[in-house]
Amino acid sequence: MGNTLKTLLYDSFFKLIRKLTHLNLVTKLYEEELKSQIKNGPLPQHIALILDGNRRWSAKQGVDLRTGYLVGAEKLRDVLNWIYDLKIRVVTIYALSTENFKRSNEEIELLLSLFYEKLLEISSSNEFNKYNVKVKFIGRKNLLPSNLVKLMEKLERDTQRNNDFVLNIAIGYGGRQEIIDAIKKIVVSFSENRIKLDDINEQLVERYLYTSHLSYPDPDLIIRTSGEFRASNFLIWQSAYSEFFITDVLWPDFRKIDLYRAIRSFQGRKRRYGA
Repeated sequence: MGNTLKTLLYDSFFKLIRKLTHLNLVTKLYEEELKSQIKNGPLPQHIALILDGNRRWSAKQGVDLRTGYLVGAEKLRDVLNWIYDLKIRVVTIYALSTENFKRSNEEIELLLSLFYEKLLEISSSNEFNKYNVKVKFIGRKNLLPSNLVKLMEKLERDTQRNNDFVLNIAIGYGGRQEIIDAIKKIVVSFSENRIKLDDINEQLVERYLYTSHLSYPDPDLIIRTSGEFRASNFLIWQSAYSEFFITDVLWPDFRKIDLYRAIRSFQGRKRRYGA
């Protein structure tokens, strides 16, 4: 009986291994098929990512929030590499919104400490210089602790000469707040006679936005995970004609095939820009 039970257990184990191997093979084949479909089509020049679902993923997996956010951070590293592999030059990620500060003090402290921890790790590894990525932080820095701001500014200085890719990290960011800040700067410029009333148009407003450093500030494609159909105060001005791709996948579970499917969907759309 003992040997029979052992044999059954072995058989069950190897059947499971074969099944998992088969699934991994199928996924890999699907990845390659999707990549072949998108490689000759128009790729977005600027992708924006709303990283949603970390908390739900943590609850689903039965792990604490710190673990969930750490898994999400590692996923971001993977996704950026996939995007850079496609030679998509500009990426903007929604890391922490102004609204997120309404969460509990414990969660905010956790998020800010993890940001610091991860940025310090990346800064020490020289990873962005290796891939020639310029890093810019957009948002209201006055909402953030001084040690985090100093590290952010150091990372910007250390990568300012890089020119293959640009990574914008929206932290302490709100789209409406960005527009308000731009209006304030425009009013000051007007009061100091540096601009005239007739100078104020779309192009001038864009010069006062957080994304003024970009030659291509408007995202072609915005990907949001976790199935929520809303912009959540993200790039309100810049996303006027962006294409949205919403996936039910929670951010830590986001896969390469999800990225490729988003790009394939983008390529299948006719962009009319309101016309």
